[in-house]
Amino acid sequence: MIQYFIDSTQFIISGALVGLLVGMTGVGGGSLMTPLLTIIFGVAPTTAVGTDLAFAAITKGFGTAAHRLHGNVRWDIVRLLCIGSLTTAVISILTLKFVGPVSKNFNHFISVSIGISVLLTAISLLFRAKILKWVQDNPKFLPSGSRLKVATIAVGAVIGVLVTISSIGAGAIGATLILALYPHLKPSEVAGTDIAYAVPLTALAGLGHWWLGNVHFDLLFGLLLGSVPAIWLGAKLSSTLSERATRTTLAATLFLVGIKLVSS
Repeated sequence: MIQYFIDSTQFIISGALVGLLVGMTGVGGGSLMTPLLTIIFGVAPTTAVGTDLAFAAITKGFGTAAHRLHGNVRWDIVRLLCIGSLTTAVISILTLKFVGPVSKNFNHFISVSIGISVLLTAISLLFRAKILKWVQDNPKFLPSGSRLKVATIAVGAVIGVLVTISSIGAGAIGATLILALYPHLKPSEVAGTDIAYAVPLTALAGLGHWWLGNVHFDLLFGLLLGSVPAIWLGAKLSSTLSERATRTTLAATLFLVGIKLVSS
């Protein structure tokens, strides 16, 4: 009983720490939650990924509802992203099922996948402004018409694999790629669209990991209990802090975490 209380408290604290950073920076919880669970609390990588996907599906669902009320979701883009991401999510889940029981080597593979996704997230945070400036200065390189649709589906496909294997990619990486393909979108539309397509993706991937036995429900409940009020507090604090400073600090932290995961 005492050990259960200690574990529950740790899960709530984990959710609160991640929720606070998410509220302050706007970066998705996957890039923070999964490394935190695996490195600090020793949760098995597959369990961390599955539980985080279930966590993301629930929290992003509320975010989508809010953005929809304000008309911030570009559903035409969401549909194209889902065509790519849901397809590769199903393929990834079936591949994970085919691999069979989790081995030490497979856990290492998941850890490395998480590390690579964390590094990509850090890079997208650090260089997002430069990437977008290059896109805006070179509009002739932007796809249009059917090519733009194909490119959007391809982006969804890549993120579908990343999210299903590591639970990371739908936040900072997804938003950066959406804005690179659609530079004329308002920031609120980018955020709303990014959250909206992530809901069916994380829900499907989360259900897949539940099917694989990788969702820890006590952990999920504790994370939700800690993160919901912390996200609100982080959002309040964000108005008093420099966005550039917080994003740079977060990117540096993610870079160090990613290096540790890849080299472990």
